[in-house]
Amino acid sequence: MTPDLLRPDWIWPDWIWPDSLWILFTLGAALSQTFRNALQRGLTETLGTAGATHVRFLYGLPFALVFFGLVLLWAGRLPPMPDGRFALMLAGGALTQILATGLMLAAMRRRAFLIVTAYTKSEPVLVILVAWALLGETVSLAAMAAVALATAGVMTMSWPGREMRGQPWAAPVALGLMSGGMFAVSAVCFRGAIGGVGSGLFLLDASFTLVCALGFQVAVLSLWLGLRQPGVLRALLANPGQSLPAGFAGAFASQLWFLAFALQSASLVRTAGLSEILFAQLVSRRMKAQPLRPREVAGIAMLAAGVAGVLLL
Repeated sequence: MTPDLLRPDWIWPDWIWPDSLWILFTLGAALSQTFRNALQRGLTETLGTAGATHVRFLYGLPFALVFFGLVLLWAGRLPPMPDGRFALMLAGGALTQILATGLMLAAMRRRAFLIVTAYTKSEPVLVILVAWALLGETVSLAAMAAVALATAGVMTMSWPGREMRGQPWAAPVALGLMSGGMFAVSAVCFRGAIGGVGSGLFLLDASFTLVCALGFQVAVLSLWLGLRQPGVLRALLANPGQSLPAGFAGAFASQLWFLAFALQSASLVRTAGLSEILFAQLVSRRMKAQPLRPREVAGIAMLAAGVAGVLLL
């Protein structure tokens, strides 16, 4: 899917247009998501899993609306009225993203962050299967090998060692796998929704889809919390200072993910997005000042080689 880009020549340098632009979007999204996950994880202690999940949607929507408004001013026109397939893909992506985020945060609350990371990041492999089933998209054998290598690298470097012995692992593994599966379905559905807008301008297609998705997610989760946990919803609305940074980071990351999905297949985008693990490792090691173990070095090398393979395809 390569849209008619309709862009002024001064916006992007020729050396990154258009084939490599998705890489910049993906790396930016991965970096922003690293900070969002850290902020969102901290909110689980005060807001619970459902409340922390809702932060990225409720406080991300205003920022997405601002970006969409800027795109409309630049484009000078509205997107076309989407069809039923767009609505179906959008709803599927929005709902599965809610479930995936909730499952991930629930697993992290079980003090098994490393196991959760390993299994949640099995997503790129699952994306290939889901994209083939839902959109009929396929990738080359070389791309499959790069995806598999990067995913294996994540699992190698994230797999728990002695520090997790004696701790329960079955529940975190199950939650991590389900979260990865839901994230895979979500990515593919959003890719399909963006492709169904049909404005001919990828900036408009991506930002319109993001606003619709966040609006749908805010409505669904606000209704659910209002009926089941009204105290959590009141706490969310009463403490914007703590939630706004996570909302901004989430909206910024989502905007970049959607722009990347508009230009490249979901499987390659999500594999390149595994660079998030490298960013997280850098932040973690800087904070803890601990040397890397041989297994982590091997995993990082596999991950870096897999991501590089995807970027150079």
